Amino acid sequence: MKKTMIALATLLTFSASGVSAAEINVAVAANFTAPIKEISAIYEKESGNKILASFGATGAFYAQIKNGAPYQVLFAADAKTPKKIVDEGLGIDAKPYAFGKLVLWSSADNFIKQDPNFILSDAVKKIAVANPKLAPYGEAAYQTMEKWGNLKKVEPKFVTGDNIGKTFQYAKTANAQVGFVALSQVYKNGKFTSGSGWIIPADCYKPIRQDSVILNPGKDNKAVADFMKFMATSPKVQKVIDSYGYSTK
Repeated sequence: MKKTMIALATLLTFSASGVSAAEINVAVAANFTAPIKEISAIYEKESGNKILASFGATGAFYAQIKNGAPYQVLFAADAKTPKKIVDEGLGIDAKPYAFGKLVLWSSADNFIKQDPNFILSDAVKKIAVANPKLAPYGEAAYQTMEKWGNLKKVEPKFVTGDNIGKTFQYAKTANAQVGFVALSQVYKNGKFTSGSGWIIPADCYKPIRQDSVILNPGKDNKAVADFMKFMATSPKVQKVIDSYGYSTK
């Protein structure tokens, strides 16, 4: 009888801990989809808490946050949106978590040529580009082509996605022969995961500093604070971020 009572108490303890596990509502820029999924799995295993992630364009998330969306944390694709959120009193503690890289990529092997004039060639009929007003990687792509001096010439070839996730899908499914996408979408552990690509030289566009910000719904939440500390200090997190080709500055 005593053993039965102990077993029952243990079961109730586990049940209670399961019920008390926190859910953290996180908005994530599309380029950081794969890394946050890996990081979430690690964190959930270590903490027992659950990360509920939504993926999309930073600009679209900002509009939702302004309209009262219940996200507790935003992992943006830029630094200016988190700063704006803090300045407008919608969140706190904006800080960088990664610096992104732009790549010209094709789903076809050995297709990409590391030459600014390649996108002008007849071989490239459509170019997937993210909307520069919504997606920082789209802005970086426009800056790159402006520096190359061929933006106006290639604009008729553009297939535009409202976030870098959709832009990648256009290139992946060959709706466009090439796409300007985030390196993290096509790269892992030092090599391209498929197709062919050219990592665009960093001097072709402004640094893509990506900041996180704790939003007002998560401001006084212990689980949110714990998760953000984990993001900032865990070597496991940095290892995942590094593996997708992000830099630290």
